[in-house]
Amino acid sequence: MEYKKYAHHRDTEDTENAQRSQTRARTALRIRYFCSSMVRHSSMPVEIAPPINPQTLSHRDFRLFWIGAFLSNVGTWMQAVAQGWLVLQLTNSAFWLGLDAFMATAPGFVLTLIGGVFADLIDRRRLLIYTQVVAGLAALVLAVLVATNVVNRWMVLGFSFVTGCCMALASPSYLAMTYDLVGREDLANAIAMNSTQFQLSRVVGPALAGVGFKLFGLAGCFFANGLSFVAVVVSLSMVRPLNSRENATRKVSDRRALIRDIVAGFQYVKNRPRVSSLLLLSAVNSLFGAPYFTLVPIYARDIFHLGATGLAVMTGTAGAGAFCGALLVAYLGDFKRKGWLVLFGSFLFGICVTNFALSTRLTLSLIFLFGLGFAIVVSVATTNTLLQKLVTDEMRGRVMSMFILSFMGTMPIGNILAGWASHSFGTEHTLAVGGIIVTLVAILVTIFNQRLRQLY
Repeated sequence: MEYKKYAHHRDTEDTENAQRSQTRARTALRIRYFCSSMVRHSSMPVEIAPPINPQTLSHRDFRLFWIGAFLSNVGTWMQAVAQGWLVLQLTNSAFWLGLDAFMATAPGFVLTLIGGVFADLIDRRRLLIYTQVVAGLAALVLAVLVATNVVNRWMVLGFSFVTGCCMALASPSYLAMTYDLVGREDLANAIAMNSTQFQLSRVVGPALAGVGFKLFGLAGCFFANGLSFVAVVVSLSMVRPLNSRENATRKVSDRRALIRDIVAGFQYVKNRPRVSSLLLLSAVNSLFGAPYFTLVPIYARDIFHLGATGLAVMTGTAGAGAFCGALLVAYLGDFKRKGWLVLFGSFLFGICVTNFALSTRLTLSLIFLFGLGFAIVVSVATTNTLLQKLVTDEMRGRVMSMFILSFMGTMPIGNILAGWASHSFGTEHTLAVGGIIVTLVAILVTIFNQRLRQLY
């Protein structure tokens, strides 16, 4: 009996050891796959099972679209850094920084909804080409004005408005076109890859802007952005989407029908509490947290006494965090409990914005910038995936336009309020209050919105 008990004990122990060894092996395998993907800088989207899924980039059209968008976004971030510094040089005012950001995002109030209807009715690819050509020309003209030293604050505001109009009309088609290029099966990975390229451009763009300041001055960054639009126009000319809308069911110039389509989109969202909750959370994050980007030039110059290159470093640090957040979403793939990740991202974003606002040490501020960039992308990218899966194909463009409106459309209000409040109460206090509001809303939604927590 004693021997049998001992033998049974040894068998049980061997089984447990074998199970532990298998668990360690599986864990090591997953870690190795994750580390290899990090080293390759997200060359492929990653899922937990299987660890690597190269299928998304195997779509030729999506690959072209991805590359063109990345090159164009690099130029856009170069100009964003340069333009913030230019406005600060011209005006020496936080209010004017907020006003410039307001002019760039204000068109989204009206044109984003119209762009959503266009995305559901006409050829999205053609609409994107036209808007990108106009935006590229605007960047080149502004570059000439900066290079010839005739630029003034009003010119900058005017070109910001023109670019904002182009982006407001194009953004719903840009988001909806991802579905056209890959279909429903690879949608989650395609969204993650799009988020990855955009966030990678947030790292590369400011870094190149810092180099550009030294070599070519501010005008060089504007020229680079104008030329970068060539890449996205060429790539769009080469793709052939799966769902073409070249033959519209009716004319988009029909004003009554256009209004009916917009109203139908709002009714659709109103009758779907999970969709409306995601849009509400996105709006709060943007309204009270996103003005941090507008106010970073104030921190770079007046608090940490850095120059234009220092501003590029701070902006690039937030971009690095955002890139890592996009990598995490790509690594997780089509995972469960997406609602929890949206809420966690919003909560962490609010915490990091608050701490960045109050920090007086550069090292800590860079850590918080990295954290807030990471958190907001995790929340926004996951929200994008959930919305695309929750809505019907007929309403995809309009819901995506409302998603953009909730995030980008609230920015003009947040930017202008942040600029005014910074002038009256100080930049640190203004940004800290915004971060606290974001944190509290995330906590309240987590506690009281069970359906959002349960979203898969």
